[in-house]
Amino acid sequence: MNIKNLVAATYTPMHKDTSLNLDIIKTYGDFLKRNKVSGAFINGTTGDFASLTIQERKLIVEAWSANRADDFLLINHVGHTSLKVAMDLTSHSADKVDAIGALAPFYFKVNSVDKLVEYCKNIASCAPGLPFYYYHIPDLSGAQIKMIDFVKIASKQIPNFAGLKFTKNDLIDYKYCFDYDSNKYNILFGVDEMFIASLPLGTKGWVGSTYNHLAPLYYKVKEAFENDDYQMAADLQTKAMLFVDTLNNKGGYNGVAKGFMKTLGIDCGPSRFPHTTLKDGDYVEITKELDAIGLTPYFGK
Repeated sequence: MNIKNLVAATYTPMHKDTSLNLDIIKTYGDFLKRNKVSGAFINGTTGDFASLTIQERKLIVEAWSANRADDFLLINHVGHTSLKVAMDLTSHSADKVDAIGALAPFYFKVNSVDKLVEYCKNIASCAPGLPFYYYHIPDLSGAQIKMIDFVKIASKQIPNFAGLKFTKNDLIDYKYCFDYDSNKYNILFGVDEMFIASLPLGTKGWVGSTYNHLAPLYYKVKEAFENDDYQMAADLQTKAMLFVDTLNNKGGYNGVAKGFMKTLGIDCGPSRFPHTTLKDGDYVEITKELDAIGLTPYFGK
């Protein structure tokens, strides 16, 4: 598998009481596809997987699988502090998705590349017919391991190893992984605020939360870059950065950005503790601030 273009790290839709709202997933998927998003990375950081029960994570996979278009990719994140649970989640979703992703255990930390490979090998073996992606997000997982060291070993020991979701502002390590074995592996870039920096490196696939809201903007950045209009590309990237900063300053990006989806017509509901859930009136002011930045024309519709 070679995942290309934008993949949205999706939110977990909820009712007002924070129970799952699975009925909106088809509408959510249609919205993403309409904005040229090529797939969804579900049950990940953006989806607050650590605040979900195991059963809820399974229900989310089932709902997305039942309601997605045939040409819309589905990647399920199965990482967990328990390897046994991660393997169970993988087995459950093996016939429902196009690929599996997993971050490292995040309480008792993985402290060596060999342990990380062992963890991933066990998970990947539960869905041998699916591509496996390691989700590198060391600021949250605590697995501070150079990915080029991991890729060199994982590529030999995990038959279905496909690549990485690389969510770390380390372009040197990213480039080493991207180039490894003549660009054999699918190294997906996962730092939205640095999207423009990934373009000269040859990146073809991206996974991130802001692609829920601003997919048209990122395609404009890419288009401007390819047309050698670097100033326009940089100016648009700055707008994407200001989007994140603006929402983050209102109480924390994850929860506030999830609530902002309602202004785009997709009501994902509240966030679970400890994320912030704002009131509708707060988003009126936020929308005004974002419009002043010049972001309104680039929101998904």
